[in-house]
Amino acid sequence: MKTPTFIILLILNLSFSLTSSLNSDGLSLLALKSAITSDPTHSLSSWSESDSSPCHWSGIRCTNNQVTDISLSQKSLTGYLPSELGAIFSLRRLSLSKNNFSRTIPPHIFNATSLDFLDLSHNSLSGPIPAQINSLVGLRFLDLSSNSLNGSLPSGLSELTLLEGTLNLSYNRFSGEVPASFGKFPVMVSLDLRHNNLTGKIPQVGSLLNQGPTAFSGNPNLCGFPLSSQCPEAQNPDLFSSHSENSENPKTPNFVNAGNEEREGRKTMSISLILGVSGVVVAGGILVFLFVVRKNLRGVKEGKMGNYNEEKKTGKGDAVNHVSVVVGEEDDDEGKTGKFVVLDEEGFGLELEDLLRASAYVVGKSRSGIVYKVVVGGGKGSGVVPPTVVAVRRLSEADDATWRLRDFEAEVEAIGRVHHPNIVRLRAYYYAQDEKLLVSDFIRNGSLYTALHGGSSNDLPPLSWASRLKILQGTARGLMHIHECNPRKYVHGNIKSSKILLDDDFHPYVSGFGLNRLQCGRSKSTNPTSKRPSLNHSFLTGSNVMGSSSVAYSAPEAQTSGGKLTQKCDVYSFGIVLMEILTGRLPNAGPDNDEKGLETFVRKIFREERPLSEIIDPALLHEVHAKKQVLATFHIALNCTEVDPEVRPRMRTVSESLDRLKFE
Repeated sequence: MKTPTFIILLILNLSFSLTSSLNSDGLSLLALKSAITSDPTHSLSSWSESDSSPCHWSGIRCTNNQVTDISLSQKSLTGYLPSELGAIFSLRRLSLSKNNFSRTIPPHIFNATSLDFLDLSHNSLSGPIPAQINSLVGLRFLDLSSNSLNGSLPSGLSELTLLEGTLNLSYNRFSGEVPASFGKFPVMVSLDLRHNNLTGKIPQVGSLLNQGPTAFSGNPNLCGFPLSSQCPEAQNPDLFSSHSENSENPKTPNFVNAGNEEREGRKTMSISLILGVSGVVVAGGILVFLFVVRKNLRGVKEGKMGNYNEEKKTGKGDAVNHVSVVVGEEDDDEGKTGKFVVLDEEGFGLELEDLLRASAYVVGKSRSGIVYKVVVGGGKGSGVVPPTVVAVRRLSEADDATWRLRDFEAEVEAIGRVHHPNIVRLRAYYYAQDEKLLVSDFIRNGSLYTALHGGSSNDLPPLSWASRLKILQGTARGLMHIHECNPRKYVHGNIKSSKILLDDDFHPYVSGFGLNRLQCGRSKSTNPTSKRPSLNHSFLTGSNVMGSSSVAYSAPEAQTSGGKLTQKCDVYSFGIVLMEILTGRLPNAGPDNDEKGLETFVRKIFREERPLSEIIDPALLHEVHAKKQVLATFHIALNCTEVDPEVRPRMRTVSESLDRLKFE
């Protein structure tokens, strides 16, 4: 029969009432001291029953004379956990990791329902996890790893909806199946169930699809996605479908899982990062994926990856600091050695292993590749460090194209040197012969396209005119910087609303700079001795490859065979974006645009001097105070989309014209 908490407190008070004036929290802590049989570091020597309050005791913190924090990690304590700890109702943090506590976890410990941090890892605890843990509804951090806990995984853990970072149950003796309810955990939560005795098929539900294979490794009888081991009854249903980051262009390439392939004749101890593309469409439009690591990962000894700093001189004496992580032995055959390079060492602290273990899911897909949102950790041991979120783009290459390492490095590092508050920052890249990844900042509020036209995850109200003008002004500044940051006259080549990302304050970021060039690669039939034009001489300064996946944004001269992309092509594309944000209409021809392209439709309205209300976004009609600004913006858009590129203004002129509107 379970002993109620108030009876425990009554017994404690009766035991100490004649000899001590210590408050109830202090009495509960003395019960912990009594349960400890060995304290070689004398960590509890200051704990005395003669004190009136435990708030000055070692390892104890209080708020308003109530115990809120017990931190006794790595004290070499031996003993067991007393039920009395659950009587400290104000307790928020309990950290007893890396000691030698044994026996079971008492259910009554979870009467301390204010707990938001619980770390009992690296002890000798046994038995099951008590079901009462579900009462810790405010728990944000839970680590029970490296014990001898057994029994089944409590399905009710999914009721702890505030968990963050990693839920770590690894290196125990849990048995049975992974509960399907674990799919209810928030996508930001990473599971660590390694090295248990779990069996059966991993449920293909919810956030379980976000977990990488490392979350389940070390369970020999566990099978199914994302592990490479197939279940006996495993089928291979075609449940996957693609999702485009450009909803207006559903004809995007179809990618298949590229994990666990071994090329014949390859004898190397290298690591190849494969982003297995499993665009599973979940209810609500969420798409998830996992990282798949090649089988030869096991050939790489743990800790063999090293970081070293190097400075590489580029351009006219400019230095780029970066960290390289090289796995395996370098040889003459480039690409057999995977290389991970951090372009901004001070502002980016992630390593390849962090990305491999992270939770991630698909957020976009286009001709240049697939984009994943990657959530890395939540801070180890603190419970308060927020997770790091980055965007990882897996580049797609033309079937007859490839890249040599030196060429790829030159291209990507040139892109990485373009820094501006309105341009998405490239942080790192990964190169292997069959995998190329770009790691950049993740902009969390979606794209301008979604904000204007909606989407499965868009629940935002219509953009106000002030927000739209702010977005246009910031985007123009970003494009102006691309055009003027280098004497080579860089070109973006793929400006459209889906490439303009927004943060929570509707601050715009231009994305996709340089992607078309990287996607094209190098022709395999090219003479290897011939030199490839550098990034400064080809795509960024214009090429005959039309970058936009939608003709509606492309300048007329870029649509012709052999048409060269120029900065004036960017100006034209931005003019279409201006019209799109003013009208709320899609840029392509359709019923909403009288079966004409948006540019032709808008010009017709102005030529016939029809009311502005016929083309302006209905959501802006009530903002009559902005009529002059809206009209001026239309005229800027018309200038940007002139057929003759020589008549179009430079991006600097466009930006300055938009900036002046805020003073009117």
